[in-house]
Amino acid sequence: MLIDTHCHLDADEFDADRDQVVSRARAGEVAMMVLPAAHVSHFVKCAAVAHEFGLAYALGVHPLWIERALETDIEQLRATATAALADRRFVAIGEIGIDLYAPTQDLARQEWFFREQLKVARDLGLPVIVHVRRSADLLLKHLRRIEVPGGIIHAFNASPQQAQPFLERGFRLGFGGAMTYAGSQRIRRFAATLPDTTWVLETDAPDIPPQWLRDRASGVATRNEPGELPRIAQVMAELRGQSLAQIAAQNRINACAALPRLATLLD
Repeated sequence: MLIDTHCHLDADEFDADRDQVVSRARAGEVAMMVLPAAHVSHFVKCAAVAHEFGLAYALGVHPLWIERALETDIEQLRATATAALADRRFVAIGEIGIDLYAPTQDLARQEWFFREQLKVARDLGLPVIVHVRRSADLLLKHLRRIEVPGGIIHAFNASPQQAQPFLERGFRLGFGGAMTYAGSQRIRRFAATLPDTTWVLETDAPDIPPQWLRDRASGVATRNEPGELPRIAQVMAELRGQSLAQIAAQNRINACAALPRLATLLD
């Protein structure tokens, strides 16, 4: 059994064929997916999709959505997450974080939203699913000040030195489509050498397509799906010199350690 720890199945890109997408994933033994919300207008939809297909979900405001967000969204997050504690399919606060890739983003505003969402997670005793892009050190600054019970660092692509403080705080590092590219040497080397208990698998569907979904000539990629996770897991198995069954079993252990409420769904 495989778990996709980060999949935006609630995204509008899946509205036309969501049933078929889930069927393809389950045909590949992807039995569980975690759906992190990106903005408050999708909180209800994200939870509804998780319930419809027997999946898990998280609630948060994505850093690339913050320009369209309101400061009052934090109170909506707190109220919605507090009520959702009674829902066994609700497992984390996320997707939250800081993105320094786009120079037009308001950094101070991103930091404020990240801090306030960390406070919600801390107060509710929930792990967080964190977006990191050129922002590992800045994220760590806030995580040192506002302690939360671990979680997942999504699509990690920083140095081993930057990874260690996250691991010491109980986080697992997410690996997905980027790991499948031969040119992603740092990510692949990292995936091959990390201790067994420190990583999880993810697709980030419909984003971060694996190498086989990208046309070599044009560079254009087709839509990513959670059904691609078995091939992603096979890449991890080859990099680590393990069997696919070993990778799937360790991924389950690590996902449940990162998101403890997920374990009750798998039982």
